[in-house]
Amino acid sequence: MRLILPLLASLLSAPLAHAATPCGGSFGSFLSGLKKEAVAMGHSPASVDRFLAPVRHDPRTLRADRAQGVFQLDFITFSRRVISQNRIDNGKRNAQKWARVFDRIERDYGVSRGVLLAFWALETDYGAVQGDFNTLNSLVTLAHDCRRPELFRPQIFAALTLFEKGEFDPATTTGAWAGEIGMVQMLPGDILENGVDGDGDGHVSLKTSPPDALMSGANMLRDLGWRAGEPWLQEIVVPPTLDWAKTGLNHKMRVDDWARLGIRPRTGTFGPGNLPASVLLPMGRNGPAFLAYPNFDIYFEWNKSFVYVTTAAYFATRLEGAPVFNAGTPEPGLTGPQLKALQQKLTAHGHDVGGIDGILGAKTRDAVQAEQSRLGLPADAWPTPALLNRL
Repeated sequence: MRLILPLLASLLSAPLAHAATPCGGSFGSFLSGLKKEAVAMGHSPASVDRFLAPVRHDPRTLRADRAQGVFQLDFITFSRRVISQNRIDNGKRNAQKWARVFDRIERDYGVSRGVLLAFWALETDYGAVQGDFNTLNSLVTLAHDCRRPELFRPQIFAALTLFEKGEFDPATTTGAWAGEIGMVQMLPGDILENGVDGDGDGHVSLKTSPPDALMSGANMLRDLGWRAGEPWLQEIVVPPTLDWAKTGLNHKMRVDDWARLGIRPRTGTFGPGNLPASVLLPMGRNGPAFLAYPNFDIYFEWNKSFVYVTTAAYFATRLEGAPVFNAGTPEPGLTGPQLKALQQKLTAHGHDVGGIDGILGAKTRDAVQAEQSRLGLPADAWPTPALLNRL
């Protein structure tokens, strides 16, 4: 195994002769600014010219960026849509096929195989669907767009470094619309920092080598703070008398303290009693219930979507033998337009909901719970028409 660990942070923080290239404006002028910036970082002008020569603005990338409506789905709907029996069966087959790789991962990185199998399945269907967007076109287009340039601009220079190492082809490297590459979808900067040559061929090939992709993903999780050998999510049964205001990812107690309040695992036993944990109710007190351990927080470093993270973490437990969750009978939630209306009302009440986007993210959930407490409603962070009407 060979670890590729260039100091990306040093590379990107080197003194620049030119200020960061502004977003927007003429695409040609933007490219000229990128070239000057790359040269100021120490890249040769000839290398930069070859790297950026095939770049084109990609409207399809922008359309994909603005069409993420799937994350407006609730947890039950989303998880049932993406966790199919076929994906579970293929996960079991891949667990057997690559058992020796997963053994190495668990030994060297402390990341359980179910965690990586779930990411592998959800990101690319075990490598079958890795995306057909030209990676460099997408990165430059998104950096030129003024929504999140600070996220994508550094990835251009990371891709340039990969290009200089012979690990990136500006004309042919493809992946997801947001610039992620390979079977577990890693950005160029993550590949530089955490790429692992798992199969020992001298290259980090995340598109074609499962050992490289899986071990790179495990290395990245460890780098993000994954705690070796600890659980991440566990389905629980909660008593109807629980103080719902204590639930949510913004409230943590020791596992032993939750047990004293009457919470019990639906199957198996709890993790270590001294671990901090949160009671997670994705669809309120009448829906599925989970105990979220510290490793669950690391999922948000991989993907910011609450519904994606919860689904990925739950899917990992399924791939390791957990039963289908008890869906319960959650109260009807809000439609996308209703949730946007609620977010506007919450904002008017002084809450930071992270944007009026119709997506039930962590900030909106916290604001919902706060208003439920204020209004004397069950404070389970699940927005309902009753709360919308009360506000």
